[in-house]
Amino acid sequence: MSTIEYQNYINGQFVPASDFIEVFNPSTGELLAKSPESDDNTVSAAVDAANAAQPAWAALPAIERGKYLIQIASALRENHQKFQKFLMTEQGKTPDLAATEVSFTADYLEYMAGFARRIEGEVIPSDRPGEQIFLTYQPLGVVAGILPWNFPLFLVARKFAPAAITGNTIVIKPSEETPIVAFEFASLVDQVEVPRGVFNMVGGSGASVGNALTTSAKVNMVSMTGSVKAGKAIMAAAAPNLTRVNLELGGKAPAIVLDDANLDLAAEAIWNSRVINTGQVCNCAEVVLVQESVHDELVAKLKTKFEATRFDVPSKSSEIDMGPLINRAASEKVQGMVDRALSEGATLVTGGQAPEGFEEGNFYQPTIITNVESDSEIARDEIFGPVLPVVKVRDLDEALDIANSSKYGLTSSVYTENLNLAMKASRELLYGETYINRENFEAMQGFHAGRRQSGIGGADGKHGLMEFVETHTVYIQSQL
Repeated sequence: MSTIEYQNYINGQFVPASDFIEVFNPSTGELLAKSPESDDNTVSAAVDAANAAQPAWAALPAIERGKYLIQIASALRENHQKFQKFLMTEQGKTPDLAATEVSFTADYLEYMAGFARRIEGEVIPSDRPGEQIFLTYQPLGVVAGILPWNFPLFLVARKFAPAAITGNTIVIKPSEETPIVAFEFASLVDQVEVPRGVFNMVGGSGASVGNALTTSAKVNMVSMTGSVKAGKAIMAAAAPNLTRVNLELGGKAPAIVLDDANLDLAAEAIWNSRVINTGQVCNCAEVVLVQESVHDELVAKLKTKFEATRFDVPSKSSEIDMGPLINRAASEKVQGMVDRALSEGATLVTGGQAPEGFEEGNFYQPTIITNVESDSEIARDEIFGPVLPVVKVRDLDEALDIANSSKYGLTSSVYTENLNLAMKASRELLYGETYINRENFEAMQGFHAGRRQSGIGGADGKHGLMEFVETHTVYIQSQL
């Protein structure tokens, strides 16, 4: 792949940039492209374009807005292999996961387009003779979408599609780590001739572009996926204008394994949920809480799975389970957490370091750590890498106490053959999502939302769509 200098997409045109951020392949260190580093004036121009386009876009029937989403989905499918390759090279996804992200993104655009005839209001009974009360929904206006690097294509659609179908316009800031697929998506938007100003994209850092979007009085909602630290900064920056925020932040998903569980199923699902995207998924199983009577047997099964994990440079092999971490800082963070856990008395079962022969990339061995205390750093804080701490528990009640004491509350999972215990766990786990006897991976028709420091609001499905609208109540008094 030759080095490309990408341009911002503002008001239906690609606008040349003067400053750039270099984008590297996390597997090899190769320079892939240069992404715009935008200033405040560029961000203002994008926001102004979105603001000017929004009334006409909102006036367009929703079914017509949906047709644009369907056309983009079709164009994405036609360019499936190209986008798959971009995801493999700039983010380090395996070929299978990259292909899944491309297909899922196209499906998501079509799914959200299907709400065009389903955004329904209400008729509310009145206490007054001759009066009708109608509750309707209206778009927010201009939405800012601030993206992470771990699913850089899908998250464009997750921000844009519900915003667009409900009549909003948008300005998107892709991650500096993975802007290539985002700007290539902008090319598809341009190709299908979405009206000017409806979709805008500006590259740059969170400190500059993210802050400029969040502090703009012309932005009506900031929808951001990223770290807790970044989420708190966005809330603070949005506060002076009381700008609405929608935040999907970190997670520390507990996987609770009880003594009656199918341990083969549990080991397979936990492994799948830990190594997917090299553990760089906020809803991944981040810590196992296993009943002590089956601890050793489960760990043995997990060890077999982890040591059989295939990893390599994604462009070299299609038969792999995971690729690299996103950058050197991520590798150093993971190694630091592992080293501190071992120094505190935890036991290394397998892995625990970068593998030999991958010095140019940011690879890390699939790792299991046992004898972990439930209040230790590695059991409490998000790792975001292929490392699995295992904590022994006496019973479900202790597991629930540990899980619910977390500062996070995004996803959780439970492995048991006992329906009563499964129902108890699903009632008492204080998490946005709970998976029973399966890996952690949400459906687009569900509602992906966290509690506590995992975020505010949510995404996907009908409830995610309604994050992008305001209610409007109309009282009509008849004089007859």
